[in-house]
Amino acid sequence: MAAARGWPWPCLRALLRLLLLAGGGQRPGAADRCSWRGSGLSWEPRSRAVEQVHLRCTEGSLEWMYPARALRVILEPNLSSDQHTTVCIKPASDFQGASIYVEHAGQLHLVASPQRDISRRTASFQYELLSNQSAAGPDFKKMALVEAMCRPCDNVELLLAICSSDFVVKGSIRNVSHDSENHMSQVDVSVQKVYRQKNRIFQQDEASGERRGPIRTLLQCKVKKGGGVFLFTGKEHFGEAWLGCAPRFKDFLFIYRAARERGANPCEFQLD
Repeated sequence: MAAARGWPWPCLRALLRLLLLAGGGQRPGAADRCSWRGSGLSWEPRSRAVEQVHLRCTEGSLEWMYPARALRVILEPNLSSDQHTTVCIKPASDFQGASIYVEHAGQLHLVASPQRDISRRTASFQYELLSNQSAAGPDFKKMALVEAMCRPCDNVELLLAICSSDFVVKGSIRNVSHDSENHMSQVDVSVQKVYRQKNRIFQQDEASGERRGPIRTLLQCKVKKGGGVFLFTGKEHFGEAWLGCAPRFKDFLFIYRAARERGANPCEFQLD
């Protein structure tokens, strides 16, 4: 198991079959194209069949109430090419009652184990498939290194970030909080302008009228609150924004304008 891009969830390459063991023949299971929800209480009490679920999207979720025996999950997105070969899994905070294994070359490898509890059990998680094609490129590797190492971006990485990031926003830091248990920090941003966002993470606060949004990063990056205006960029995963490059806005303007004059900007960016 290897963590990818600095995220605190398991990300596994070339492993598209998961097995949840709760306690053995396969029985076809029902699923929609992205997610599955079921209960172990609906199974035959003496059956040793393995419920089999096919999920055919690049992202979705699974919720297994009162897990019993085993559930085999096959991720097979309907794509023209087999390029999504990395799966990231985010177990729910109350995940319990089962263990998650990945199946590879006939072997099972443990990914996540339950917390023992006599209360109601739910084995649930979100999944996200990443493109092997993009992951293999040098630009992707450069940006992955930036996020994993918590170091400042160089000029090339910054210019790539404004072109390829899921979100690009201009704003200032309102607050920084740290979650040592989950090894994460959260940067609360007061947004002046949203240049791009994949989902509606940065929204207007009804009470104050101010547009705000949270951005996450690794605790090891030791993010601190600082004054000034920044350009925040990064990727969105499981509905959360994760920090990539975040230069001061005035520094970004200088770098971008110099690159544009040389014809070295990889994409056009709308300046204020």
